[in-house]
Amino acid sequence: MAEGVQFGSGSRGARAMFYMLTPNESSFEKMEEVPQYVQQASPFFIGLMVLELVVGMLKTGRPVVTISDGLTSISAGMISRLPMLLIRGCELTAYIYVWEHFRMVELPWNSAWTWWLTLLGVDFCYYWVHRFAHEVAILWAAHQVHHSSEYYNLTTALRQSVTQQLASWVFYLPMALAVPPSIFAVHIQLNLLYQFWIHTELIRDLGPLEWVFNTPKHHRVHHGRNLYCIDKNYGGMLIIWDRLFGTFAPETDKVIYGLVFPIKSFENLGVQVHYYKYLWKKSKTYKKISDKLLTFLNGPSWKPGKPRLGDHLGNPKVTGKEVPHNPSWSLPLQAYVVTHFLLVLWTYHELFENKMMLSQLTTLGMTSYVLLTLTSLGFIMDQRPTAAFLEMFRCVVMVMMLRCNCLTMPVPSLVGPTKAFVSLSLLFWALQSFSQLLSIKRKTD
Repeated sequence: MAEGVQFGSGSRGARAMFYMLTPNESSFEKMEEVPQYVQQASPFFIGLMVLELVVGMLKTGRPVVTISDGLTSISAGMISRLPMLLIRGCELTAYIYVWEHFRMVELPWNSAWTWWLTLLGVDFCYYWVHRFAHEVAILWAAHQVHHSSEYYNLTTALRQSVTQQLASWVFYLPMALAVPPSIFAVHIQLNLLYQFWIHTELIRDLGPLEWVFNTPKHHRVHHGRNLYCIDKNYGGMLIIWDRLFGTFAPETDKVIYGLVFPIKSFENLGVQVHYYKYLWKKSKTYKKISDKLLTFLNGPSWKPGKPRLGDHLGNPKVTGKEVPHNPSWSLPLQAYVVTHFLLVLWTYHELFENKMMLSQLTTLGMTSYVLLTLTSLGFIMDQRPTAAFLEMFRCVVMVMMLRCNCLTMPVPSLVGPTKAFVSLSLLFWALQSFSQLLSIKRKTD
């Protein structure tokens, strides 16, 4: 049906962001025909984020996102997709296996009924993926990454976990008994894309649409740490599942965003793994094996003697006057971090564009470089004492990669200035590191 249809069309690409493609233009017989909707959506992500920034400035007189929080969110989105360079996503791999070996019926791939049934099925499964991610502590350890920002804007939508996909695939397997993988692959992407635009404070109310669809108004509640917001509004595209299963809450008091206990960090690897460390330490405080296991399997706030989901009696009281973590740092340092972030963003883009032509070893090396860069920039934004040493090491690696022509630039004329900029960066951080070492030596003397 959709032979020859490409995502690149401006109209079609924009409509895909809002799940407004028709069955006729988004049904495919074979998996290899399915567009990489999410990968190809980058221009629309950027366009909508810029639009939100401009409209937000005009409407409120202040930016809707800070540099440190916005870069942390985008970095998390980048990290979450890095495993796809080395292995196919767990969801599709497991789904195809079940389809090929255990399917009970084979719904026609070119039927509009199959398309609409899959839309509902994927969203229904997503509701339960999402709900379990909040109600099972080990799954929350992955999903908490998405909730870790104390701001609510379109960059927050990109703040994703690298480990969540390791468990989410299980919930979609029943669909593989009947729905062709090519149709599932379309809807799993479109469902994710739809959830991008609902991460904004600028859209207040959409009238009658609020009864059926998940909207910014409903999803703001989901991201709140107010008592009335916790564990509510799990829907992906549709809010009807929350209304049916009793997990719906309307927006009332001012929503205060983020985790109940904010982590106050912009370092991405820490954001990704800190809750796993917390669960491990928590489990070690219990003597009974059953309590140790239930620490991971019950709700995040569970303790022995509490209900399965625990309670929220120990939560810090939300007053509505909370201020997001936003430490001050110099304008030159902000410009430095943004510049290096744009450089690694280009490397990341080129890595995905050319992944089929790169060896596994090259891909692994480039992936490691991207992780090193995002981690080092996070150290700088956190203003950690060891930031200078890590960034000096990263600049050494970057200089070597530039000399070996392992890094490309969007425009060839930028290669020379980039080499000069990175060399100056290396010199600056080397001096900073030397200064810190001298300071440490004086203190020890």
